[in-house]
Amino acid sequence: MDPLGARSQFVEVQTLSTWERQPDLEGEETEKEYTDSLVSQEAFPSPFPYREDINRKIVLYNGDVALLNCTAIVNTSNETLTDKNPISESILLHAGPELRDELLKLNGCRTGEAKMTKGFNLAARFIIHTVGPKYKAKYRTAAESSLYSCYRNVMQLAKEQAMASVAFCVVSTTKRGYALEDATHIAFRTVRRFLENHGKSIEMVVFAVTDMEEPTYRKLLPLYYPRSEEEERASLPLIPADIGNSEGEPVVPERQIRITEKPGSLEDDCEEETLDSDLGQVGNHAFARMEGDVDKQRKLILQGQLSDATIHKQHQRNYNRWLCRARAEDLSDIAALKALYQTGVDMCGRTVMVLVGRNIPVTLIDMEKALLYFIHVMDHITVKEYAMVYFHTLTGEHNHLDSEFLKKLYEIVDAKFKKNLRAFYFVHPSFRSKVSTWFFTRFTVSGMKEKVHHVETLQQLFTCILPEQIDIPPFILEYDARVRAYKHHSVSRK
Repeated sequence: MDPLGARSQFVEVQTLSTWERQPDLEGEETEKEYTDSLVSQEAFPSPFPYREDINRKIVLYNGDVALLNCTAIVNTSNETLTDKNPISESILLHAGPELRDELLKLNGCRTGEAKMTKGFNLAARFIIHTVGPKYKAKYRTAAESSLYSCYRNVMQLAKEQAMASVAFCVVSTTKRGYALEDATHIAFRTVRRFLENHGKSIEMVVFAVTDMEEPTYRKLLPLYYPRSEEEERASLPLIPADIGNSEGEPVVPERQIRITEKPGSLEDDCEEETLDSDLGQVGNHAFARMEGDVDKQRKLILQGQLSDATIHKQHQRNYNRWLCRARAEDLSDIAALKALYQTGVDMCGRTVMVLVGRNIPVTLIDMEKALLYFIHVMDHITVKEYAMVYFHTLTGEHNHLDSEFLKKLYEIVDAKFKKNLRAFYFVHPSFRSKVSTWFFTRFTVSGMKEKVHHVETLQQLFTCILPEQIDIPPFILEYDARVRAYKHHSVSRK
């Protein structure tokens, strides 16, 4: 306790400036940067609109969370609640020895859970202890779900205990390997959704950070808590593609939604393919109605009425329009398919993107939304050299992207997509898919033929990308093992 008459070291949260009252130091720059992207000219609604009532509850505080005088503070620890990190050490120091005894009675805490103790000598009445996940790229989805659970369970506990204020530390510690920016996205969207849906009784949420963490928090806060309609519009292009469901929870493949009311019966293991299905017409889905003036633009180009600079500018504006739409729409149903995701790097250190053909039910999903999701996910990847791995394994007719769709995609995407794509690995191709690929790269698009590499087995793929650098779905591993076993058996019989 502080000596009588001494100034308290604890900080009253009511004296801190809320996010709503903090000046937008970068607002003018951000607005100017995105004016040309047409986001200010087209009414794409933000998934996180300007809410003054929510912003009044948010505080960004640079300092020790243990010193905050609020209803509860959050402690980040390990499963045995004995972790020695700067946050937990400070909380234990200021709370006193009684806290250690109380922690022993909790019998640990599982990853993603939240457990509560008294605050003892702290200014805060309670301490909510939670355990963040250990991050591994191979289990990214599990880590995202666990980190979401940390923030969600803390907020739920605060609501159930009728707490007026709660102060979060950065739950994902450095030793657990979670990238700060990725973790911050999950923290902000989870708290935002909880306040929207269940947070009427909670008056204040404080994010306590260090000097190292503050720039990231300050950069990302406007995406989820814009302080004006102008900041909302300027932040829209920066919002990640995957913003979770209505609660902010990551959408995992095991919880796939039914996309249509009557999807019909489809054979998952159907390998029968036809060249006609590969090169068929677009049909009546939404994508067929997307860009109606491509031929007109080509005609003008052939007539020499448009300069190269004008053509480039028009294409850039068109792409930016698609990108802004992608930032604004809820694409969680497409993300749930787990058809497109980032994994490790190849032998040359280039980012590897994976496309799983079997996970794309072309006849059931909105292909326009699929295109928007592709653009959103790939936009920041394609700023530097990258490689694509397409698993054709066990695809059926309902999984095949027709040539017209691919042609449209190739024409819409930004030039950096094409320029920085260094290799396209086509894994487990069939004879007909090889013919289709040859036809498409030879007559439909230019500059792709040399980048496409047909890969018969995973062992061949591993000569370009190490096994630990690529997350491969189990059914592909099983299929490849069966194929290799069959070939080995055939050779042995000879």
